[in-house]
Amino acid sequence: MAGGIAIGIETTTRRTFASALDWPGWCRSGRDEAAALAALAAAADRYARVARAAGLAFAPGGPADLAIAERLPGTATTAFGAPDAVFALDGRATDLPGAQRLGALVRAAWDELDRVVGLAPAALRRGPRGGGRDRDAIVAHVVGAEQAYARRIGLGLPGFDPDAGGSIVALRAAIVETLAHASDGGPIPGGRWPARYAARRIAWHALDHAWEIEERSGPA
Repeated sequence: MAGGIAIGIETTTRRTFASALDWPGWCRSGRDEAAALAALAAAADRYARVARAAGLAFAPGGPADLAIAERLPGTATTAFGAPDAVFALDGRATDLPGAQRLGALVRAAWDELDRVVGLAPAALRRGPRGGGRDRDAIVAHVVGAEQAYARRIGLGLPGFDPDAGGSIVALRAAIVETLAHASDGGPIPGGRWPARYAARRIAWHALDHAWEIEERSGPA
């Protein structure tokens, strides 16, 4: 997008998400648009690790470089805490290099989650009200969500065992392979999500929990 990084905004009365539409996983939320954009800008350095791991140059500058491309009303899912809007820019066709870029960023998001998990204690610091999952429960939650995400992009799950490392590796490989195919911008055949939105949602979920684990690994 000329003039800045294209940002999609989805808003509910409870929560707003700001999503960088060309950088899957760089999504943050806040109580309103200003708070969501501030959180997105603050996460740029963290996201830079992911972009570098995917072999991509990433120089977002500052908040002034975030250009609102589209605003949409959010859904109950948005209010609950996940980016759910499919923006007009998500309907762009993706050529093979562009699709491979999506796949690389999703894989890098998983690698970042694995890196953080490997450094984190099993018991995480509790939230302000004493809530929050511990490390292994978060990992199990992410894997469970990925089973649902796989179905949204037309993948079956014959014989999938969420407790088997090999099954998880195979599932993630199948997701990346699917995202890395050129697309006309419509829903992935056999599924419901277009590739650009699918990459954003999948990478966001991995990174959101990676960053949660990081934040809850240290002292109060």
